[in-house]
Amino acid sequence: MALPSRARRSRAVAWAAGTGVTLAVALFVVVWTVVAALRAGDGSEPVARTVIGWALVAAGCGALHFRHRRPVAVAVVTLLACVAYYPVSEQDGPLMVTFAVALYTTAAEGRFAASVALAAGTLLAVGLGEVRQAPGNRQIDDTSLVMLAGWLISLVAVGRAQHTRGAYLHEAEQRALAAEREQEARARQSATEERLRIAREVHDVLGHSLSLINVQAGAVLHRLSKNPAPDVALPAAREALEAVRATSKDALRELRATLGVLRQADEAAPTAPASGLHRLGELVERARATGLEAGVRTEGTPRPLPPPLDLAAYRIVQESLTNVTRHARARSVLITLTWTDDELGLRVEDDGGGSPGESAPGSGIQGMAERARAFGGDLTARNTTDGFRVTARLPLTPARTTAPPTTPEGDQE
Repeated sequence: MALPSRARRSRAVAWAAGTGVTLAVALFVVVWTVVAALRAGDGSEPVARTVIGWALVAAGCGALHFRHRRPVAVAVVTLLACVAYYPVSEQDGPLMVTFAVALYTTAAEGRFAASVALAAGTLLAVGLGEVRQAPGNRQIDDTSLVMLAGWLISLVAVGRAQHTRGAYLHEAEQRALAAEREQEARARQSATEERLRIAREVHDVLGHSLSLINVQAGAVLHRLSKNPAPDVALPAAREALEAVRATSKDALRELRATLGVLRQADEAAPTAPASGLHRLGELVERARATGLEAGVRTEGTPRPLPPPLDLAAYRIVQESLTNVTRHARARSVLITLTWTDDELGLRVEDDGGGSPGESAPGSGIQGMAERARAFGGDLTARNTTDGFRVTARLPLTPARTTAPPTTPEGDQE
């Protein structure tokens, strides 16, 4: 994954930078100390004191390698190494640089109180030590003491500023990563919703058309199984094949229109009109071709609908007719459109043996209800004394007129 790899790279870069600083400081201290010893050149320092001095140099420089893990402890170690080194060694090497680096790191790692305490303690110890010296034996004058105070304060202040900047950059990075993850999640959700929406449309188109083709082919096969005379069988077969051809042609046209959303940007979009209630007559004719006595009744004054709402109404009627053809074993079906000022009412009722129910696989009732709810309406489907009835209510001024939200593919056939 990208995030762990990025974190590992950041840790590797930080480790390399920290090791580089440690080696650079160690090289600086060692070279300066060697040069100072060569310049002195009197060899009067006892060997034991020389060994102790170099051991303190090694301890102070080596401790810097752990300054990010234990910043306060390393600062204390380097300070103690300096406290022991300068009275013991006659070389006066720049070992104080290790404490300066450790003090800065302590502040930069967010240990502000500890860094202030260490700086104040160091300044106080140096000041007391100089006060107790005889007037002619002072090692640091007042000006140097003031400069040391400014140096220590600057180290703490710069370290504090670096910590604040690092915290700000870390927070900005986390916000950017969170925004990136949210954008990816939204993109995945949008892709899933679009995929399921296309699946719904393909289901409605193919489910309806293939059901009609199946019924028409089954009817003609049933007739032919009775071995009728050729003058009866051929017209029946021709009629059934003509209906199958018309149904499949319409299915292909609607399928191309539905899959048009998958076209590339440089491809021509389909020019065929979208499905809507203006094609209700074609649905009725296809239903009649299966042997149903299908009819349409209109109450009120029809009016143009927004394309998404028009398509939803068409799909509800289409899925209802599919269920009647496949499950109801009905002889007749009536589609009623009721137009009012505020809403469109749809009612599809048949005289069959009833529906397998909303929870039955392949009924499509859940999908129809989702379409109605997407536009602020509702849908009911129930058995009646004469058959089965689907009733839908679609407001003509819904809160939104975009494509309805999709449901999981398992809710449809």
